[in-house]
Amino acid sequence: MNRLLPKSLFGQTLLILLAGLIVSHAIGSWIYTADREQAVRAVGGFAAAQRIANLTRLVQEAPREWRERIVAALSDQTLRVSLSAQPPTFEGANEDGAISQTIKDFLADQVPTNSTMQPRVAVSASTDPPFASWHPRGSGPMMGPGSMVGRGPMMGHGPTMHGLGGFRDLQVAMPLPDGQWLSFATNLPDSGPAFSRQFLVSMAVMAIIILGVSIWVVRRVTAPLASLAGAAERLGRDVTAPPLPETGTIETRQASRAFNDMQVRLRNLIENRTRLLAAISHDLRTPLTLLRLRAENVGDQEERDKVLATIADMDSMIEATLKFARDDAVAEPLRPTDLAALLQSITDDMSDAGLPVTMASVESIIYECRPVALKRALTNLIDNAVKYGKAARAAIIVTPKAIEIIVDDEGPGIPESELSRVFEPFYRIEQSRSRETGGIGLGLAIAQSIAQSHGGELVLRNRPAGGLRALMRLPR
Repeated sequence: MNRLLPKSLFGQTLLILLAGLIVSHAIGSWIYTADREQAVRAVGGFAAAQRIANLTRLVQEAPREWRERIVAALSDQTLRVSLSAQPPTFEGANEDGAISQTIKDFLADQVPTNSTMQPRVAVSASTDPPFASWHPRGSGPMMGPGSMVGRGPMMGHGPTMHGLGGFRDLQVAMPLPDGQWLSFATNLPDSGPAFSRQFLVSMAVMAIIILGVSIWVVRRVTAPLASLAGAAERLGRDVTAPPLPETGTIETRQASRAFNDMQVRLRNLIENRTRLLAAISHDLRTPLTLLRLRAENVGDQEERDKVLATIADMDSMIEATLKFARDDAVAEPLRPTDLAALLQSITDDMSDAGLPVTMASVESIIYECRPVALKRALTNLIDNAVKYGKAARAAIIVTPKAIEIIVDDEGPGIPESELSRVFEPFYRIEQSRSRETGGIGLGLAIAQSIAQSHGGELVLRNRPAGGLRALMRLPR
């Protein structure tokens, strides 16, 4: 289930809004349908009660001998009318409910009578109409005394049900002044389909408008977070990148302000470290110069050479450390560079110097990078391959998402447990790297730092056929 859910904040927020929209529309539609059905039945009930009151007054005012013919003429499919000497019985109906009492009060007010008997009203709900059967006037039995209606299907009835709980039956018995009872049976009108075409169209239009506004709002709210992520990625490559604009909501402005403060503190930390290393290197070079001068006065030639060699090692370590710190702090500007030509120039220079370095031919690859820093990183990789792996073979592979620069050697490789540790500054594997072969353990650390400053990575792998592979992957 989690695989189907969106991973981005924009997608998850939009999904929540969409789910809320669907639920609110469903609940609103249900409330609208129920309220509409009640309204239709209320209007229908009032109209039916008014019609019953009018017909009752008509029968009361007509001569007694005309009543049977009038009742027969008034009875039709929508309203069944009968005349009986005894009050009818309402089976399966409710005479004590609020609706029945309201209609009863209305009829008593509309049709005043001298009789001590009050109108009787019963309301019931069923999925079937209240008539046992329907016969055209004069061709079938009417309702007999003592019973209001029969039960059964009603032929020729209008709209069919649409799952709205069935029709509501209204049964009324009105007392006449001479003791007779005038009985009525009718169905309140059906409220029709629950969802008409106009209703569905209006709901769809509202949903589209709300969804469009929601997409715009969510995109506007989450945009600063995307900018924050991009700024964090730029910071990993360039600590001197421009500060992040402090826009958006209160929370995003606070996050942007905190990010800018962190960037300033990080830049100050690196600058302070660089100044500290520069000061240390300057202070150390003074005593090293004095040691070199004193070493010149040592009478023993062999001892003098050892002292001078040690001083030279210390001087090179200080210089390499200072250069590493400066490269980490000072960012070279980006510019389009032909990576194939850059790598070819490095291999050609080393090959002309008599080193076993080759490169697979590749077409021109234009990439926006820091060419001086990248050249230094690639030079370190190829130099390590020559020193510790006998030979170096360089190649460039272009993939849809990255540019891969590969440097293979023919050496013994590196133990798997040491593959990640060799990137640590000043860390050396003594079995293959000694002071006599050169290097102080900063070459790979510098190459990795330069790769990361371009948003890429540097990985070392032992090749199955033997040797070590250095893979620098730069994003496209």
